[in-house]
Amino acid sequence: MKNWQNIAAEQSVLLKEVRNGAPEAMKGFSALAAGALKAGALDTRTKELIAVGISVAVRCDPCIAFHTKAARAAGATREEIMETVATAIYMGAGPSYMYAAQAVEAYDQFAAAAAAAAEAKPAG
Repeated sequence: MKNWQNIAAEQSVLLKEVRNGAPEAMKGFSALAAGALKAGALDTRTKELIAVGISVAVRCDPCIAFHTKAARAAGATREEIMETVATAIYMGAGPSYMYAAQAVEAYDQFAAAAAAAAEAKPAG
């Protein structure tokens, strides 16, 4: 079992090095991401679900970590993750099936962490 929270955290540290080393290019990438994820005809949740499907199809662990976390935070349900990965499996066959299982595992870990954080928060 992979620790998806650690994958996201570790990759964030590595990405910071790239941002510092190539700031102008990374500003452009950040603008592209913001524009692509901005709610329009599709809401941000739907766009993050699309990103999860693509992450599975291209077999990118850090992408799975970042986009399952973002999809859950945007309100995606486990059932929506399941339908998304099913479509990715359809498009990417066996290798996507293997990564689909990892995307579901990532979603479950992020959901459990959010629930634990909510329980630990003092009532107030």
